[in-house]
Amino acid sequence: MSSPQLPLALRYPPDQRLDTFVTADPAVLAQLRDVALGGPRRALYVAGGAGTGKTHLAIALCAEAERLGRRAAYLPVRAALGRLADAAQAVHGADLIAVDGVELLAGHRGEEIALFDLHNRAHDAGRSVLYTGAGWPDALDLQLPDLRSRLAQAARIALPLLDDAGRHELLRLRAIRRGLQVDAATIDWLLRRADRDLPALTALLDRLDRASLASQRRLTVPFVRQVLADDVGPGP
Repeated sequence: MSSPQLPLALRYPPDQRLDTFVTADPAVLAQLRDVALGGPRRALYVAGGAGTGKTHLAIALCAEAERLGRRAAYLPVRAALGRLADAAQAVHGADLIAVDGVELLAGHRGEEIALFDLHNRAHDAGRSVLYTGAGWPDALDLQLPDLRSRLAQAARIALPLLDDAGRHELLRLRAIRRGLQVDAATIDWLLRRADRDLPALTALLDRLDRASLASQRRLTVPFVRQVLADDVGPGP
């Protein structure tokens, strides 16, 4: 049975869309859109280190599927760990299921069995599944060989780390979507002094958005320095 505490249904954040994924290879986007449409390739595995955008793509794919009239469910393993069987049952009717963080299942045999069952049911029903992981299935310490085998059969996408130019572009695009006025010098200042992790940068932009709205000021280096005085060191 499903649990109301499992975060399976959500309003997908507008920043996390396929067309806002920075430096995306057009072939990768085409592959993802095919999965969102319910194309013949039903299982897709996205691998990459921390900060490469795996969660962004998982959520973006769900949003794209729903835009196309399909039912989607985002299943973050970190939140569902210890009750994955319930989570799998809750998302069973979705046309597309995005399982985010497969590496967290390693060593939890009961959770691995639950994901194996989810995969088989989705496959038998002709539904699509996206998996994300910190590494390829063969590199994860999964106890269930059959699960490793199923995941290894999925189509694969590898995500590289964003460089500074990519991070700059990500912040610029997200600022534009929020209607924020921010120049290149301010973004560069942030990247030199703030946490460079993508979730942290996004949270920082959210904070600056609220401060800008409250004070009716655009994002300049002096204003950002003032807002973040407790979080970043002094700079020129």
